[in-house]
Amino acid sequence: MISPLEKKDVLAQYMPPLAAPIIAKWIDYFQCEFKISKNRSTKLGDYRHPFKDKGHKISVNNDLNQYSFLVTTVHEFAHLLTWNDHKNKVKPHGAEWKNNFKRMMKPFFDLDVFPPDVNQSIIAYLDNPAASSCTDLRLARALKKYDKEEETTHLEQLPPGTIFTLKDGRRFQKGERIRKRYRCVCLDNNKVYLFNPLAEVHAE
Repeated sequence: MISPLEKKDVLAQYMPPLAAPIIAKWIDYFQCEFKISKNRSTKLGDYRHPFKDKGHKISVNNDLNQYSFLVTTVHEFAHLLTWNDHKNKVKPHGAEWKNNFKRMMKPFFDLDVFPPDVNQSIIAYLDNPAASSCTDLRLARALKKYDKEEETTHLEQLPPGTIFTLKDGRRFQKGERIRKRYRCVCLDNNKVYLFNPLAEVHAE
């Protein structure tokens, strides 16, 4: 079994080092199985509540920058705490989860581990009751600025009508924006898909 010191050292490779001892304590306190996962295009992290003889499980993608990794980790631990308090009787990102997320973020605000822009974006997100999850665009944009230097094009940067491809090779044409997402037609099957403005694409 991995020792507490080794646990902190591993976590410190993925998040701000000052935050690692706190997360290590949470893992032990909640008896949580914490997994650092390979990239998953559909999610940054995941929480699974106890089932039968299995305990709490949290996984976070290994390719996130240190601030995204920490925010995602706290996001999932807030789900764990909400499940402990309410089981399945409340909404996944309702007021109970939001309050727990705010409470669990406080130690990291006190340690000043986030850059000012990320700090402000988290506070704005937590004060906005309309934001239902960590897909909040302001927060996502602030966190993306700390990704590794790579030439990345986001869908919102492309003019309407532009043809673009995804990493899996599928081709789309960008359409109009509907609320918070763009309506795009897949040129391979003519089906319509709704895309996050920050989706990473390759313009043709």
